[in-house]
Amino acid sequence: MILPKKRDPRFITIRRGGTLTDSDHRLLALWAAACAEHVLHLFESVRPTDPRPRRTIESTRAWARGEITMSQARAAAGANAAARELSGAPRYAAYAAGQAVAVTHVAAHELGAAAYAIKAVRAAELDGESERAGRLECQWQRDQLPEAIRELVLDDQRLRNDICWSVFDC
Repeated sequence: MILPKKRDPRFITIRRGGTLTDSDHRLLALWAAACAEHVLHLFESVRPTDPRPRRTIESTRAWARGEITMSQARAAAGANAAARELSGAPRYAAYAAGQAVAVTHVAAHELGAAAYAIKAVRAAELDGESERAGRLECQWQRDQLPEAIRELVLDDQRLRNDICWSVFDC
């Protein structure tokens, strides 16, 4: 489980009664897409002809640019189906893409994309290096955070670290 039982109003758009602006919602989606794309090679190395996770990331970005609707972005996605066919790092990388597109509908999925990306990197490493690789990936992700959403995401990582497999201890 990566979503909290009670929804945080900071991740609900203003028009739905929360405090999240549309511009920050788009930034969350773009950051999630960046996290997913950063580990996409782990999927594509075993399924080079399967375009579903890459297409899912592209649809997330298209939504953030206002080129397609949330429904169109989700309909274009196929990363979760691609993930189910695999295990380990490739599976987690595909799930990261699926979580990125889910941000278009529920902004709080931003941590799902990041957490699955960290799990992918950890799974790709030998046991002795997996924790270090995960910390490096977590730090890379934090370095990509736009200033406008930085404190929001960092606080969310602190609050939900336990339900996100404790991957945000970096």
